Amino acid sequence: MTETDLIPVFDGHNDTLLKLYQSGQSDVEKLFIEGSPASWHIDLPRARKGGLIGGMFAIFPPPQEERKAKDDGVISLPSDNEPLPPELPRSVAQESTLAMASILLRLERAGALAICRSAADIRAAMARNTMAAVFHIEGVEAIDTDLVMLDVLHAAGLRSLGIVWSRPNAFGHGVPFRFPSSPDTGDGLTDAGKALVKACNRLKIMIDLSHLNEKGFRDVARLSDAPLVATHSNVHALCPHSRNLTEWQLGAIKDSDGMVGLNYATGFLREDGRMNADTPLEVMVRHIDALLKALGEDRVGLGSDFDGAMIPATIGDAAGLPRLTDALAKHGYGRALIEKIAYRNWLRVLEKSIG
Repeated sequence: MTETDLIPVFDGHNDTLLKLYQSGQSDVEKLFIEGSPASWHIDLPRARKGGLIGGMFAIFPPPQEERKAKDDGVISLPSDNEPLPPELPRSVAQESTLAMASILLRLERAGALAICRSAADIRAAMARNTMAAVFHIEGVEAIDTDLVMLDVLHAAGLRSLGIVWSRPNAFGHGVPFRFPSSPDTGDGLTDAGKALVKACNRLKIMIDLSHLNEKGFRDVARLSDAPLVATHSNVHALCPHSRNLTEWQLGAIKDSDGMVGLNYATGFLREDGRMNADTPLEVMVRHIDALLKALGEDRVGLGSDFDGAMIPATIGDAAGLPRLTDALAKHGYGRALIEKIAYRNWLRVLEKSIG
């Protein structure tokens, strides 16, 4: 397949900024432009090879401890009582958030990507063959409850945020990494969280429901006048993980004319909940089938979680994206539908959400 044959992909979620931040290298622009370590998922050469034209570039304030894969590429099954990670102090979150925002701005200055503040900006970047990056925050621990930092980050280009990662903060409660589990795991949004939803609507910042628990989801659905969006989540009926979306959540997203981006994390795809790289593409296609049935063909996209999760080895990294679109074609999806899933639906919902 030549580059001109590639189906463009706009992706709902990646953690590449975190990888660059944690690399400890001063020349992260060179790392992104010329090529990153083999274990990473996104850099410019791999993006171009795979047709990745852009996506939501997440800023994620990392926890103190990370779950580690074993040598065989499998992470043990999460328990049904897995605790929530502890809250992160605001000062710690602000340090990493601002550092990753700086990296994003430096990548733009180096010509590696364009920070896009609207759907029109994304289309313009696509037209000039420039990576389109939407500034996203996953877990808003760096934002104060007076929302002063929100204004600063919005001015820097912030256009999408997830109120929580899988831990509590001043605004709401994330779901723990539990399997099997429903997402009904705690309280809803705090008063500060409800104010944040209204502020995001006013500023045209898209709200990402991934990682939010059920009661928080209901609060956003009740308060928000924007489409409900889960940038990187899957179908709970196929994989009963607390991170996945139940039937009523999918119904609320459809009713709001929002969308869901398929998460490639194998633990959120597999029926057994295991993080195992030996996961066939057919499992991903099964989730897309279910999302299409629940949401319709205009509300389904891709939300890889590249550089933040164990993904199927068959895809490997951004260069392997054509293997997924080829699998959709072999499954019987036509070119027009594949293009909707690959990028057109994200443009549609972003235009409704951020302008």
